[in-house]
Amino acid sequence: MADNSALTSITGSTSLADSSIFDSKVAETSKDNLFIGSTSCVEEEMPQIETRVILVQEAGKQEELIKALKTIKIMEVPVIKIKESCPGKSDEKLIKSIVNMEIKVPFVKMESVEEFKSLESPEFENVFIVMDFQDSVFNELYKADCRVIGPPVVLNCAENGEPLPFSCRPLYCTSMMNLVLCFTGFRKKEELVRLVTLAHHMGGVIRKDFNSKVTHLVANCTQGEKFRVAVSLGTPIMKPEWIYKAWERRNEQDFCASVDDFRNEFKVPPFQDCILSFLGFSDEEKTNMEEMTKMQGGNYLPVGDERCTHLIVEENIVKELPFEPSKKLYVVKQEWFWGSIQMDARAGETMYLYEKANTPELKKSVSLLSLNTPNSNRKRRRLKETLAQLSREADLSPFPPRKRPSAEHSLSIGSLLDISNTPESSINYGETPKSCTKSSKNSTPIPSKQSARWQVAKELYQTESNYVNILATIIQLFQVPLEEEGQRGGPILAPEEIKTIFGSIPDIFDVHTKIKDDLEDLIANWDESKSIGDIFLKYSKDLVKIYPPFVNFFEMSKETIIKCEKQKPRFHAFLKINQAKPECGRQSLVELLIRPVQRLPSVALLLNDLKKHTSEENPDKSTLEKAIGSLKEQIFDVVYEVDGCPANLLSSHRSLVQRVETISLGEHPCDRGEQVTLFLFNDCLEIARKRHKVIGTFRSPHGQTRPPASLKHIHLMPLSQIKKVLDIRETEDCHNAFALLVRPPTEQANVLLSFQMTSEELPKENWLKMLCRHVANTICKADACSRLPWAFSVGNKWYLHNFRKTKRLKK
Repeated sequence: MADNSALTSITGSTSLADSSIFDSKVAETSKDNLFIGSTSCVEEEMPQIETRVILVQEAGKQEELIKALKTIKIMEVPVIKIKESCPGKSDEKLIKSIVNMEIKVPFVKMESVEEFKSLESPEFENVFIVMDFQDSVFNELYKADCRVIGPPVVLNCAENGEPLPFSCRPLYCTSMMNLVLCFTGFRKKEELVRLVTLAHHMGGVIRKDFNSKVTHLVANCTQGEKFRVAVSLGTPIMKPEWIYKAWERRNEQDFCASVDDFRNEFKVPPFQDCILSFLGFSDEEKTNMEEMTKMQGGNYLPVGDERCTHLIVEENIVKELPFEPSKKLYVVKQEWFWGSIQMDARAGETMYLYEKANTPELKKSVSLLSLNTPNSNRKRRRLKETLAQLSREADLSPFPPRKRPSAEHSLSIGSLLDISNTPESSINYGETPKSCTKSSKNSTPIPSKQSARWQVAKELYQTESNYVNILATIIQLFQVPLEEEGQRGGPILAPEEIKTIFGSIPDIFDVHTKIKDDLEDLIANWDESKSIGDIFLKYSKDLVKIYPPFVNFFEMSKETIIKCEKQKPRFHAFLKINQAKPECGRQSLVELLIRPVQRLPSVALLLNDLKKHTSEENPDKSTLEKAIGSLKEQIFDVVYEVDGCPANLLSSHRSLVQRVETISLGEHPCDRGEQVTLFLFNDCLEIARKRHKVIGTFRSPHGQTRPPASLKHIHLMPLSQIKKVLDIRETEDCHNAFALLVRPPTEQANVLLSFQMTSEELPKENWLKMLCRHVANTICKADACSRLPWAFSVGNKWYLHNFRKTKRLKK
């Protein structure tokens, strides 16, 4: 040959090549690179050797197997090519390869190993099909270094139109084909040999040392270098039972051991081999963490028990340990606990040791939670840099330090509509932000004594900057990591759940970033004639477009978060970790997501203050009025007046119909004699009572005051819950009284709400007809107010008269 190479045959059961020369998985080597020369060259130099399939004992009686073999025409055969480095020199190079050869005879049956001796010939490349890989016949063939395959391999090749594959080891099925396994933590050699053998029989490849090609680590413990590297690379870590169970399913067609549903059953849980104790947590938190420990494969004992492997410490509360821990006890911060659950693997303790909480070394270290793909690392760094840049644009933190309220209490639009306007966050309002002091060609010096209009404008800019920072935190700290591909342990949430939670937040962020930039430019180049109203009119259409979808589905977003947090431990851990970060100000995701609902009312208040301090001759006066009007198209004055007003009251399809002042006559919805205000909307009824103690007036940084909320939210009732509207008969002692018979979804029986109207401006008859009409529209029934039933009381008992009969009402 031109390349001075020749094909060689090695003595043994395989006439073309000794299978021991080959790696257990030939697919790992490139066929194109390993075999030099064309197919014709191979055929010219190839000895006249035929491939032959031999059905051993019971295999020859399987009709399905025989039928499958008749459709398979090709077999993969290993070859070795010897190539001389230079003509006339003795040094040679072995080149391994796989070639496809035709099967001329479909199969041959064999009843005993003795028959094999008569079949053995260098003229044939034999493949033996054996039903059982544990009987004596298989063992003899294996000792003789024969090529042995199981029936599932044949059936799979026939179904997919593939050639019979080559494997230097017996191959029963392909359920672990293309998987590269590494083992750690096994002390009994017999068990390890058994697992390795089964993995080989299913097509798996075994590596002694852990490297980037390993697809699964089979671990008998949660310690050691291999385990740590697997965690950092995101490699699935499996229990030994995974291999045993896969072998039990070896005869199932199209079964693959690496599919998520099957594999997840046998993942090593984060707290396997761990016994935890908890210090510094409330009873509720401790109970929750103990339940999570059980769910994640661990156990827990009281603090101080010598059997504990880990002590989890609430580092913000515990200043020193109540005892001297033993050397074998890991004392870690709670981030280790939640981080392990989020990663779905035991995190390295050295990154979270409680003793090293304030050391410079720990501050420089990188959390194991960030160890993912290189691409995700770069993305994370870019996000952190962006957030840092946003934070530098204002002198104040968007999250003032404060005690974190519960999620339920945070869902209100109280008197402080923009929480960033708290005393803690407004300390620096008297100073000009650094980003605003940069001079430009068109800038004019800011007077030493700023006007009231300038003060309000500056506050508007600073609260807008805060708001943009908060939106950036929501996106970068929560949304982006949840959407990121290649998450350790798989996706934390499904794409549809992420979409439901965050909705149009990115669109809101984009628009408000533009508003902030325009305000910054205006403040940096301040002039009393500059128009702030124009900025909001410029983006009014965008605001009308992006806010209703978010506000309308906010309750659904909140419910999705609560549901997923209960049902998905990794999401619960993800929220716990992020909530503890300074960027969140120890606020939950639900608490952060309320900010978009609060922002527009806050902007409207500031624009209204700005209008008060704008002279009549200033062109911005009329522009501000238009801007305020455009914002009020999306919000109601109710949100300013009612403390705790639900976020979902703001909706693009909702309109305010009537406001009525009343006094409660019964025990519901509040105590008898309390002043109650009813806000009738086209589809719901907001019920609020007069506040017993009014919060002190809020003073903005520029010295202006805003009236506090005079009402307290009681209930937002869909009109569909109102079963009857009752006109209470007029008596000398009772005027303008009416009642509502309602069925709340949480109650087993109807509830009677009775009121007395205190204003004479709106006749009771008109109010009741108006209410009936909207109830009828909501439930899609004809308005029956022309024959409105009326009620009367005798003592403490109420009776309903409906023109035919009188009956007692059951509360």
